[in-house]
Amino acid sequence: MFKVLQKSVGPASLSLLTFRVYAAPKKDSPPKNSMKVDELSLYSVPEGQSKYMEEPRTQLEEGISQLRHHCEPYTNWCQETYSQTKPKMQSLVQWGLDSYEYLQNAPPGFFPRLGVIGFAGVVGLLFTRGSKLKKLVYPPGFMGLAASIYYPQQAITFIQVSGEKLYDWGLRGYIVIEDLWKENFQKPGNVKSSPGNK
Repeated sequence: MFKVLQKSVGPASLSLLTFRVYAAPKKDSPPKNSMKVDELSLYSVPEGQSKYMEEPRTQLEEGISQLRHHCEPYTNWCQETYSQTKPKMQSLVQWGLDSYEYLQNAPPGFFPRLGVIGFAGVVGLLFTRGSKLKKLVYPPGFMGLAASIYYPQQAITFIQVSGEKLYDWGLRGYIVIEDLWKENFQKPGNVKSSPGNK
């Protein structure tokens, strides 16, 4: 068995050896001159001077050029709109991801509270038969009442901020109506004199 192993290992080990072979020129052959790259036919340089000449534009190319020229203001508007809305959309996506993360790790009792608040909105919808104004007021009002039961601190803060905003809007509306009243109904030429003042 040792002889069989020795005979199989010997040829296999010889295949792993590398040999270098050096070629020597024949002594009786004449020396050859090497060729330059320019002399090769593959790399030959054309004789004449080349000059770039622009081809005349076809009717299709002219039409496309005019179309691009006419569409340029719209594409600029689209790019500006995209650059303005991109941060808003990114913040909206981030808000959605944060909300999803919050709902995945919701505090205990959050989903039952959310169910009660949603049910209050449905009850508000049931009370709104017939009036469109009621449909705008009752569901959010009922949901707000249900939410204020579970989150009183946030409800107080919301009411304070909303009250200040409503007061500001009311004050602005009053100023606008007062200005319109003065412009249209109290002009100096339109003042009527009473019968006793002649």
